[in-house]
Amino acid sequence: MTKYITKKSGKYWPSKEMKKIAWVNDDKIYKQADKNPVKFWEKLAKEGLVWKKQWDKAYVEKLPYFQWFKGGKLNFCVNCLDRHLGKDKTALIWIPEPVKEKPVKLSYGELHEKVCKFANVLKKLGVKKKDVVAIYLPMIPETLITMLACTRIGAIHSVVFSAFSSDALKARIQDGKAKVLITSEGYYRRGKKELLLKKAKKAVTGTSVKKIIVVSRFGKKVSGTKYLDFQKELEKADSYCKPEIINSEDTMFILYTSGTTGKPKGIVHDTGGYATQAYWTAKWNFNLHENDIMWCTADVGWITGHTYAFYGPLLNGATTLIFEGSPDFPNPGRWWDIIDKNKVTVFYTAPTAIRMFMKFGDRWVKKYKFSSLKILGTVGEPIDEDAWDWYFKKIGKSRCPIIDTWWQTETGGTLINALPGIGPFIPTVAGKCFPGTKHIVVDKNGKKVKTGKTGNLVQCSPFAPGMLHGVYKNHKKYIETYWKRFKKYYDTSDGAYIDKQNQIRITGRTDDVMKVAGHRLATAELENAINESKIVSESAVVPVPHKIKGEVPIAFIVLKKHNPSEALEKQLKKQVDKSIGPTARPSKIYFVKQLPKTRSGKIMRRILKALLVGEEPKGLMTLVNPKSVEEIKEIISKK
Repeated sequence: MTKYITKKSGKYWPSKEMKKIAWVNDDKIYKQADKNPVKFWEKLAKEGLVWKKQWDKAYVEKLPYFQWFKGGKLNFCVNCLDRHLGKDKTALIWIPEPVKEKPVKLSYGELHEKVCKFANVLKKLGVKKKDVVAIYLPMIPETLITMLACTRIGAIHSVVFSAFSSDALKARIQDGKAKVLITSEGYYRRGKKELLLKKAKKAVTGTSVKKIIVVSRFGKKVSGTKYLDFQKELEKADSYCKPEIINSEDTMFILYTSGTTGKPKGIVHDTGGYATQAYWTAKWNFNLHENDIMWCTADVGWITGHTYAFYGPLLNGATTLIFEGSPDFPNPGRWWDIIDKNKVTVFYTAPTAIRMFMKFGDRWVKKYKFSSLKILGTVGEPIDEDAWDWYFKKIGKSRCPIIDTWWQTETGGTLINALPGIGPFIPTVAGKCFPGTKHIVVDKNGKKVKTGKTGNLVQCSPFAPGMLHGVYKNHKKYIETYWKRFKKYYDTSDGAYIDKQNQIRITGRTDDVMKVAGHRLATAELENAINESKIVSESAVVPVPHKIKGEVPIAFIVLKKHNPSEALEKQLKKQVDKSIGPTARPSKIYFVKQLPKTRSGKIMRRILKALLVGEEPKGLMTLVNPKSVEEIKEIISKK
């Protein structure tokens, strides 16, 4: 088997074989891009995409807003599908969870026809350019079809994670004022049927939704004037839909993410800038060629699923593979079997999953060859050295580079990582800024810190093309979250340090957001869910490290009159399941008499976290109730 990596001076570097096939193999690219980032991206946009009209100005900045390729016109769907027609090429491979159910393969031509048909279905329902369409679907082919259909007619898609509760779905529908919801009967998870339609029906009550289009996953047909069967509507529609020409700076999609307040934020992404970054980061980071089969294991409910499970591979004319089910069902060898059978060349997953497989032991990976793999990637959180080493040796067979990517829902695409043809690939270190982008580390006053010192990671102007273009209909939230602290820099709310070789290591979140199994969740959102219960006086949620999930939420709850009990703990966990979803469920709940607070009434979560991880909390002099700390310490020690 070809070896794509070599080791020297204690670091891993691309081998001669990797350099030969890599799109970029010379680190001069960084200096070239730094000279004039706007011209650099302008050149990439021309080379990577099909434009109906060239832009008038490549970059316009009036902080806190900025625009890329202003005046340019294009259609995103055309760039994903139409330009690849004529090639006998598979666009999508779908693996259902039930082992006896046959995989589905769609060529670019077949996918194009289905997308056109569904675009016509949406038009028939009165969906127009700039209308919001809510999508509440699992990892099935229809999800990609519906999203691309929206981009074909210029509608804005708003995808909601299928594991989210009806309340979470409702909040997102209401914020976007969607008139159409696309959902499914459900999907398979660990051999069981997860019912979506039931939650969707509850969510749309009292909202702007007029029609619900339902994908029949279990064979049942829907009825009623408000409910339409996906397949029936598709069969009645024309097989071609003329693409709408969209302004580069027009909104393409909204994706809701957790923030430091309870209400989720609708992150706005435009068309031309996002398409440019999605195309080139997929191409260069994963050395993606047309004959590659890429499997990004992320759910489409998250940005990683948008950009690298769906759009990035298709923009590059490659094949994308998606899987419906659980990683370890019916056994812990399922993923590895999929890789070998489908000859996956690029595999992109989360450290959480890798740590889970490590616990299952090596016997589940020994019988698989992994000979097709060329590139491994990680996403969602910094990867620890043990997980990196296992992934490299057991899955990559010590011959594939690991591309450890840093980015966010807000950035649209990856922004910090090593490039496979350049390297180096260093465990726990993300790498360099993607060419044409610049990040620095600053102190709390916005002053650049010395090399090697930890601080706040910020992005500098000109801001990357795929960056968010605001929070949907909430200018105030956009300012407060991303621009209030450092004004001229985009605040990532991540900590980091940069070494002398410009290698960046991410040290974790600096705000009240946690990463649970790669999913970004706000402590405030969980607290709001808990506080909805009539028995709760107040609560505080803090994340703690977890060997498998990276972080898990722990809740401290003050009850009104009730006495603490296991039954109450179960009740409150169910409350979180209902309000947000099982992903957000607290790992533990501690019932306390009072929470540590400052004289201004602020709950000191850092003190709670210190107690949980066995550290001596500092700054108790600022508390109005310092005795609460000893009380909580005793409660933790007993449980």
